[in-house]
Amino acid sequence: MRAAALYSAAGSLLLTALVAAPAQSAPPAGPGSAEARGTAVAARRAAAAGIEFGRCPRAEELPGGMRCGTVSVPLDYAHPDGKRIELSVSRMRATHRDPDDGGREVPGQGALLFNPGGPGASGLYFPLVGMVPEWKRIAAAYDLVGYAPRGVAPSAPLSCQDPGDFFKGPRPAPEQPSDAYKKERAAEAGAYARGCAERGGAALRHYHSLNNARDLEVVRAALGERRLTFMGASYGTYLGALYAELFPARVRRMVFDAVVNPDPEQVWYRNNLDQSEAFEDRWDDFKEWVAEHDDVYGLGDTARQVQGGYEEASARLAARPAGGTVGPAQLQGAFLKAGYYDDYWPHRAEALSAYLKGDPQPLIDQVGTRTAEDATGAENANAVYTAVECNDAPWPTDFEVWDRDNTRLARRAPFETWDNVWTNLPCAYWRAPRQRPLDVRTASGELPPTLILAAERDAATPYEGALELRRRLAGSVLVTERDAGTHGIAGGPNACINGHLEAYLLDGRLPARDTSCAPRPEPEPRRAAAPKA
Repeated sequence: MRAAALYSAAGSLLLTALVAAPAQSAPPAGPGSAEARGTAVAARRAAAAGIEFGRCPRAEELPGGMRCGTVSVPLDYAHPDGKRIELSVSRMRATHRDPDDGGREVPGQGALLFNPGGPGASGLYFPLVGMVPEWKRIAAAYDLVGYAPRGVAPSAPLSCQDPGDFFKGPRPAPEQPSDAYKKERAAEAGAYARGCAERGGAALRHYHSLNNARDLEVVRAALGERRLTFMGASYGTYLGALYAELFPARVRRMVFDAVVNPDPEQVWYRNNLDQSEAFEDRWDDFKEWVAEHDDVYGLGDTARQVQGGYEEASARLAARPAGGTVGPAQLQGAFLKAGYYDDYWPHRAEALSAYLKGDPQPLIDQVGTRTAEDATGAENANAVYTAVECNDAPWPTDFEVWDRDNTRLARRAPFETWDNVWTNLPCAYWRAPRQRPLDVRTASGELPPTLILAAERDAATPYEGALELRRRLAGSVLVTERDAGTHGIAGGPNACINGHLEAYLLDGRLPARDTSCAPRPEPEPRRAAAPKA
């Protein structure tokens, strides 16, 4: 997910005012709106129909113990009796077995529904976490339920271009692109937006976060749950926040993990600027870790020297792509993942070290091997990401605005800035109507207590987002993993974080006030393979 927080030690980013989107912005749909009435109709219908769970489709490659079904939702909630689409849902029943005392039966607490973020990510595989030791106590009490949101295959999948054309490589990744390169990428963004309009047709306008929140309400009803127990990660936190605003009386418990800033003024253009700035700090964290392990990787004992090795690799790949597929953009994308997850650090450092020593294979293996199936899934995920973010809010429609804001930002945060622009630039040329973001804000007693989890140095969803959501949801409590930056911390290796998660989900207990946990251990280095002869 590409969202964020805007002020850094380098100083505040002075933004050019947003240029209004085309004059088609849709008003927020309030309690008395046609959409609200349509949601109630769809929820009643889903509650009566339920979900017929059975074997999962073979194409999804889910284990035999998992069961799958579908839920019918309106494409347009203002017209609930019009066209409908099917959302795919997966479930693993609660084990009811206490992992600490196999003889004790654990009472069930209903369904725990999860959204992994994106937008564009599928949650169909979520129930598998019940097999991970850190999740077994939760899996004993809850049916673990995942789903593919609208647009995400196999739930009425969206597409904006031929998947065979999606992985364009090798490509350059200039930190200070020329005017000619900017013009080329702007033309590509316009073509991509046209492709979304042509392939999505009239349905395209209905793929947005408000409808995702309404879908969540219908899935709740179909599961037979009187109130919703929900956990959202990354973009899933924004979805959860919208649900909390629209359906506060339907909330039982909610966990927000790695929080998108829900301020309407941030969604989505400013959030993405914030993210680019935060990734620069996280990129520095990674380089410092590599430098600390110079005895393993040989990339230098300072962050500056590690940066020099990265730049040398990028220059070499520009002249001669590794395996014919890995150029500077593919290198940047691979190391961007290291900004999301610490677990990538040893693998990426190993690949960079091996490449500079003459062996490109680890880099090719990690970055450059793509199948047709990979392309289809990635193209679908990108189409949904683009449609949801472009539909959700106004964006600048003049490239000069993007150019000014990001040229200024790239002077101090070059690592991700322009890559983030190219990812989101189709929104400048978007042809569907825009929604107006809801002002999420609940009063005391309106919403049950909720749990917010955040890593202090998360770059994908910077920490200010968690603070903002904490301010907006009365009764919420924030638990921070100090001096850590992995994106999404629930159910990971930090026992302190997991203790708070279990106390809340299993017993409804929250800390009396905001609190924090010590960081997880840094990853252990892996020794780079010897260069091939």
